[in-house]
Amino acid sequence: MSRHTTLPPTRRTAPGGPIDPRRLLTGRFSSIWLITLLLFAASPLISPGSLSGSAVLSMLPFAAVMAIAALGQTLVVSQGGIDLSVPGVMALAAVLATKLPTVTSVPVWAAVAMGVAAGAVSGLIIGIAVVRLSIAAFVASLAVNSILIGVVLQVSKGFPASAAPGLSAFAVGSVWGVPNLLLVAIVVVTFAHWGVRHTVLGRRFIAVGAGRPAARLLGLPTGSYEAGAYVAAGICYSLAGVLLAGYLRTPDILLGNTYLLPTIAAVVLGGSLLSGGITSLAATAVAALFLTQLDQVVLAAGASTATQLLVQAGVLALSVVARGVPWGAVRTRLRTRSPATRSVPSSP
Repeated sequence: MSRHTTLPPTRRTAPGGPIDPRRLLTGRFSSIWLITLLLFAASPLISPGSLSGSAVLSMLPFAAVMAIAALGQTLVVSQGGIDLSVPGVMALAAVLATKLPTVTSVPVWAAVAMGVAAGAVSGLIIGIAVVRLSIAAFVASLAVNSILIGVVLQVSKGFPASAAPGLSAFAVGSVWGVPNLLLVAIVVVTFAHWGVRHTVLGRRFIAVGAGRPAARLLGLPTGSYEAGAYVAAGICYSLAGVLLAGYLRTPDILLGNTYLLPTIAAVVLGGSLLSGGITSLAATAVAALFLTQLDQVVLAAGASTATQLLVQAGVLALSVVARGVPWGAVRTRLRTRSPATRSVPSSP
């Protein structure tokens, strides 16, 4: 028996296979780990003080919110879709969590639950429109986002409300110096990453995104998995909106407007395949950390908001271009051209 037949190929390719630590440094998900380390190493050189204790502690809660929101976008992208309802869902959840306890007798926990439930319902509506009505994902999610923004303006009457003391205290609190929002993000991302990689439901979810026709032949309910991705994404967006509202104490009524493009950028930088199937939730979370730190460094260096957006766009463009380069062929060609591998011509 040959050596290759003793190792099943699924151990390397199956989403739920054993985790090889070397995969963090190789493959399509490796670049985000490397550029994040390089960014943190270069941050003090670009903007002195950007890695101070206070600077890092002020950055991490926003990175946590970004990671949770980007997690939802990754789930949708893994099914070959795109979700443009991020701003509306985040804003609605934040308004419900802050406005209802102020103007009614609804407890804070119930208001938060209503906000998360609103995100799930919004995702379900988008999922039904995409799966049952065959409406393009970006059209359905954009329409739902417009409706949600209208509801936010109607409920808030155009004025923000302050978060309840309990919600605010949790959002700005910490455990042994670690921000609570970061702990929530770690738990959510770890649970989701483990679920996708190591459960039957998660493996089938990825299989549906990788090849819907083949999944149908296997008898998998592809429509349920696809719609479920939007529901789970809506829960992630609403959770991010509630946590951000508590952290800001008096949030803007449209606090989610700045999170749409960054969530998509985090998915791309994390290495997920936009056509679906190939994805890494952990890599997306690291990309969210990278983008948040990048914004902080650029702003701390004295750049304008316009420059910040241009830098984000440039990094995203470079990432897309770099992923299109056949690096394997480039390495092979460099090895064949190196002096050590060239054949020495025979003497006449």
